Amino acid sequence: MDSSSNSTSLIHLLASAAAAIVVLSASAIFFYRRLLKNSTTTNLFSSYRRNRLPLGNLGWPFLGETLDFISCAYSDRPETFMDKRRLLYGKVFKSHIFGSPTIVSTDAEVSRSILQSDAKTFVPSYPRSLTELMGKSSILLINGSLQRRIHGLIGAFLKSPHLKAQITSDMQKYIQQSMIKWTEDRPVYIQHETKQIAFQVLVKALISLDIGDDMEFLKKQFQEFIAGLMSFPINLPGTTLYRSLQAKKRMVKLIHKIIQTKRSSNMDGSMSFPEDVVDVLLKDANPQLTNDLICDNIIDLMIPGEDSVPVLITLAVKYLSDCPAALRQLTEENLRLKRLKEKLGEPLCWSDYLLSLPFTQDVITETLRMGNIIIGVMRKAMKDVEIKGVFIPKGWCVFTYFRSIHLDDNLYDSPYQFFPWRWQKEKDTSGNGGNFTPFGGGQRLCPGLDLARLEALIFLHHFVTHFRWVAEEDSIINFPTVRLRRRMPVWVKRRRDDDVSIISTNNSNKNPMSSMVVTGSIYDYRLDTTGQSTGQNGNKRIYS
Repeated sequence: MDSSSNSTSLIHLLASAAAAIVVLSASAIFFYRRLLKNSTTTNLFSSYRRNRLPLGNLGWPFLGETLDFISCAYSDRPETFMDKRRLLYGKVFKSHIFGSPTIVSTDAEVSRSILQSDAKTFVPSYPRSLTELMGKSSILLINGSLQRRIHGLIGAFLKSPHLKAQITSDMQKYIQQSMIKWTEDRPVYIQHETKQIAFQVLVKALISLDIGDDMEFLKKQFQEFIAGLMSFPINLPGTTLYRSLQAKKRMVKLIHKIIQTKRSSNMDGSMSFPEDVVDVLLKDANPQLTNDLICDNIIDLMIPGEDSVPVLITLAVKYLSDCPAALRQLTEENLRLKRLKEKLGEPLCWSDYLLSLPFTQDVITETLRMGNIIIGVMRKAMKDVEIKGVFIPKGWCVFTYFRSIHLDDNLYDSPYQFFPWRWQKEKDTSGNGGNFTPFGGGQRLCPGLDLARLEALIFLHHFVTHFRWVAEEDSIINFPTVRLRRRMPVWVKRRRDDDVSIISTNNSNKNPMSSMVVTGSIYDYRLDTTGQSTGQNGNKRIYS
């Protein structure tokens, strides 16, 4: 991402905290007014006004507008918090969320400038629970030359043909091991399956750990660890944050052992080519790259395997299940590639996936735009800054909200429609442009963006070329992390070698895949929770 398992406890804790603050609100307002009478504070706010502080509302003392933001975040349209204020104040406005006065940017140009700024202007800003879990040496928190060095080393390795070949081999192997267990008499939960696969692939790339007892131990501890990333910041026995920190200690012990073994075996400098990220960091001569620093960053880098990549794949399956035309074209494209490689007698390699499946790439790009797995990033201003006429005071947070940009009807026609064909006209789908930033941007652009695409391409290829499916109705939860409410259950049927059709069913059977007949077209459809089809083939309903 998972971290979604912490959402219920997070709501309860936030509600309790809000109640306590409301009780104190009367006295808080009194002290707040007294504070504003102080000459220094008055001069400070006057200075902000003179320097064009954006319009907006700071909300209640201490609480700000956090509760309104969270309320919208849990809805089907979390961007409504931003949309209301954009209408009132413009694309950049001031607010007060998560305990800090904040400038919110839903403007593509302003957001791009913030993302491309160096550490002398903006530094990362995260919730206290996250910073405590990550540690001071996390690549997410450090700045300057050390951050650039680590980011460069890891980024270069993750883009290397050697690792792409390894990722392709591992991904294909783990997908086959998973899919061979799928049966037609019970649903397959795509979100769960992809988490298992992606985590194993990423851990192998990070520390060369294969499936076994240590992998299972690490997986269990990581689940406990990630649950605390968005928890209430109280580190006491029994709290989520405390349990997460204890889980991290157990992970650190295992990873430290692996790092030390690698360091000892390379005392003579005999390592010819790094096999994983730990090797890359150990090979560098920088004395700041200690075992502790490497260990912290290896744990941080596991997050995409638990969260980002599985959610990307799951959302792609959901959107394809809702869009028969896109599924038809994607399936045809992948079947063509499969038959070509079989005719040539060659296995699929990483370049086949990345270069020979242009429409599948467009589907992934559109999934990133609509899904907004990363809704935005937060930075803290290290000095007074002015960007595009917007004044950002020193010490204030800045929230670049990607979701509003990706769903802006001034930038995208019918932005709430899944329409992958729109990217056939776009030149920049890299994720580093101003209007499309699913992986962040600037010096902190996600170094694994190519691998995320590669893993999604591999899974979708094997899924559509080996199976037909019926997707049950499911919905997207957007906060605190993006995920599917029911983990995306699908009923699968294995595809025959000569079968290029998606087929309909007889709804008199309990298992929706148990008595299918060919309709003659590639087609997918959905079931709601009552077992009735919501898909259509032209004007013909699959279930009538």
